[in-house]
Amino acid sequence: MMKFVILDTETTGAEEEDRICQLAYLVASPQLVGAEIEEVYEDLCKPPLPIKFGAMAVHHITNESVAKKPPCRETESFRRLEELNAPDNYLVIQNAPFDLPMLEKEGFVSRMRLIDTLRCLRHLYPDAEAHGLQYMRYFLGLYRVEKKEAKKHGIKIAAHDALGDVLVLKLLLDHLLSDHSPDELVELTQKPITYKTFRFGKYKGQEIIEVAKKDPGYLEWLLMEKEGEEPLDPDMRQTLQKALEAAAEEAVWLFPFGKYKGQSIEEIASHDIGYLKWALENMDKLSEGMKKAIRRVVEG
Repeated sequence: MMKFVILDTETTGAEEEDRICQLAYLVASPQLVGAEIEEVYEDLCKPPLPIKFGAMAVHHITNESVAKKPPCRETESFRRLEELNAPDNYLVIQNAPFDLPMLEKEGFVSRMRLIDTLRCLRHLYPDAEAHGLQYMRYFLGLYRVEKKEAKKHGIKIAAHDALGDVLVLKLLLDHLLSDHSPDELVELTQKPITYKTFRFGKYKGQEIIEVAKKDPGYLEWLLMEKEGEEPLDPDMRQTLQKALEAAAEEAVWLFPFGKYKGQSIEEIASHDIGYLKWALENMDKLSEGMKKAIRRVVEG
């Protein structure tokens, strides 16, 4: 029978080298509404490098508390996880791009169908202020029923404790399953997310499509691959590209440098169209979007 494996980890930190120091998950079977917990697993484990102080401040797991624990792959939790690793089961994680690579460092590569609740929430609640697990715990009223569920299964509720977070994640899954099938949630996990507003930068809180109309150059600047910086989130990248395409006819392109810096292409064309023609021929630094906009004005 198909199972849900509802999982969370705590780690030594959030960098490339960091490893798991706590693995916890619930095994649940599908019910008419939600899922019923059948198995509970939670193990502290000794990572191959020290837990960083910043991580301790979040999950309160110290190096002393894991000093005599086995490595992750030698724990009962890890052994049972490998037994459950089958295509018929669903692996449920909040923010899978964090936990899955951590599991892979331990030699675990999932063959289960993936439900990333963070991605599902971003699709289903695009206007929510945040989509983190603790925020949604209150936003959706999950806290009202968690004590009863915790008592039933002997689970301690604590934010940023892997098992406590897994219980909240299970209640979140129940909520999502009330309106969506497991396969619909898998599909939402795989579907690109189109963001509505900026959550960073000088236009934070503003609608991306409106920024694309008044300052398309900013979107193009964000899309540039910058040396030494992390690549742009793929969902944000496709959001920006779609916004630029949708706003192409209305976009106001401001010249980024030179003697007419800050003026719109239309303004420049009204008194010095020759400069725009010269710029097309001689300014290599112009973006492709800017060049297209200049051509439209010059040729129109």
